[in-house]
Amino acid sequence: MPFDYDLDYSSLDLRKQPELYRVGRGEQGVLLVEPYKSEILPHWRFKTPEIAKESADKICELFEEYRKHDDFVGMDMARKFIQMGYTRARRYANHKSGQKYHEDGTVRERDIDPVKAKSAQIFKERWDVIREDEDYSKRKKAHQKAYG
Repeated sequence: MPFDYDLDYSSLDLRKQPELYRVGRGEQGVLLVEPYKSEILPHWRFKTPEIAKESADKICELFEEYRKHDDFVGMDMARKFIQMGYTRARRYANHKSGQKYHEDGTVRERDIDPVKAKSAQIFKERWDVIREDEDYSKRKKAHQKAYG
């Protein structure tokens, strides 16, 4: 099932109601789902490779804490922040303004920023590890089977 954008996430605690959580595609809902957004977002940064490494380390630490507490929703939200670290750093690595398109809809020429590219790589490596994590995959399938 797709991510449900119709829920009032501002009033929900999906730690207490994990049955309402839908994985969705990619990063859907990453800035909505509480309490995870408030727990993870303060650590999410990618300005330099050093900052990106510290950020990715902390988010992966939270991923493992969620796993330890059998909290799949938290694990998936940490995964989404790791994925978003990659995609956002990559966007800024390709386009200094962060905007891929001109106002007329044409694609801007890439102006590669090697610092942001390194930040993106740090998050990409972590994202690849999570995607290959068998325990995470099993939990994801079980959650989707149980709740959609």
